[in-house]
Amino acid sequence: MSKVSIIIYITVALLLLLLVSHSPKKTPNHRHRRLKLRSNFTFAPSHQHREAIPFDPLVADIERRREDRQWEKQYVEHHHPEVAAHLTEPAPGEESQPEWEDFADAEDYLNDDNRFNVTDRLSLLFPKIDVHPADGFVDVDELTEWNLQQAERETLHRTQREMETHDKNHDGLVSFSEYEPPSWIRNSDNSSFGYDMGWWKLGHFNASDADGDGFLNLTEFNDFLHPADTKNPKLLHWLCEEEIRERDSDKDGKINFNEFFHGLFDLVRNYDENHHSSHESDDPRDGPARNLFAVLDKDNDGHLSDEELLPIIGKIHPSEHYYAKQQAEYIVQQADADKDGRLTLAEMIDHPYVFYSAIFNEDEEDDYDFHDEFR
Repeated sequence: MSKVSIIIYITVALLLLLLVSHSPKKTPNHRHRRLKLRSNFTFAPSHQHREAIPFDPLVADIERRREDRQWEKQYVEHHHPEVAAHLTEPAPGEESQPEWEDFADAEDYLNDDNRFNVTDRLSLLFPKIDVHPADGFVDVDELTEWNLQQAERETLHRTQREMETHDKNHDGLVSFSEYEPPSWIRNSDNSSFGYDMGWWKLGHFNASDADGDGFLNLTEFNDFLHPADTKNPKLLHWLCEEEIRERDSDKDGKINFNEFFHGLFDLVRNYDENHHSSHESDDPRDGPARNLFAVLDKDNDGHLSDEELLPIIGKIHPSEHYYAKQQAEYIVQQADADKDGRLTLAEMIDHPYVFYSAIFNEDEEDDYDFHDEFR
């Protein structure tokens, strides 16, 4: 090789090194927000562990499939450990494959603008929310109804899954003999989470059995698992009876004022305060509590019966509508740029992470919570 060729090769190599050393390096975007799927599946029913439903049905579907995988795995581990051990062992000559339950592919999909574009999703969903009336604005009531629809769909899906577990003869009905309390109740003390075994006994079952045929169909079983959302008057009365049984410290079968004040009134007051009501007295025992007790005590006997608790049972056990409205009010508050109490499509697009944010990963290291409860 000639000296000229060697010089040329050396010169080219030096130029390449120079270009590499001075090329712009990609620095991490310290404010990049990466959408992540939730991973907090639990066997406890929703009245024990309530979380907001994702705003976008597509995200809800992805999370639902993920939760189903987790549920199936835990079900097999709890009820068929011998099968679970077999499933975790790779076949001879095969390597064990990573499970999809970490959903890395799904999260990559959600964070790929070409496949999941948040602006396009909001533009698609907006007219589905803006329906009463379809006026180009989304108000709290419309957003509440949207959230409620998503929540009811999610709840029914979980109920169907639970029903498959208990419906031993696969006839689409659950008898009391087929039903057994969840493991977290069986393995806990008698009053864990504020719900004792009364919630899983025959009285609860019979109250949920609206047609009185001795079996729970899907609707009745859904009420059984989620009594706060029922329209079944028998079950609402049972809820009132349970409150009396749990709060009745002197065991006279009724609630006196002190029993009402120490527990129930705080639940009612918290519910009302979340609906922007106010109280005149600093000491609720002297004002609002006495007034409310007097209103409820129809027969003026100084006690509240299960019938007299009915008007406030929805505040003691808030329904899914209550949480859907809370979520809607928060979203409107955050995204309503002109403060007119309603959202335009432009305002929604300008505040996408109010609708799509949950847990973000900053710098690929530090996780932080961004109103996960309003997912």
